[in-house]
Amino acid sequence: MSSSSTTLDNLQSRFDPQAAKGMDDVFQFNVSDADDYYLQVQDGTLGIHQGEHDDPSVTLTTDSATLKGIMNGEIDGMHAFMSGKLKATGNLMLATKLNTLFPR
Repeated sequence: MSSSSTTLDNLQSRFDPQAAKGMDDVFQFNVSDADDYYLQVQDGTLGIHQGEHDDPSVTLTTDSATLKGIMNGEIDGMHAFMSGKLKATGNLMLATKLNTLFPR
């Protein structure tokens, strides 16, 4: 999970607590070729956990290369979704907030 670990570290450093005020949501990432993890965003705080959450707000499924590209801004998340490289279930509108929570 070395590239995933780097991606997760980058997320922690890019997290905008102001954008997460009042939120209580879980973003589950199911990565086909790496470990699964989830982000727990709760009123301005971010928790990053390995594994699967029992009741995520939204679940995003992709491969590690696509995820890394989306998270570092090289790949547009909406384009990845429309082309089938990224699948989402649950609160799809919540997935669009990732750019706000983790600005470049």
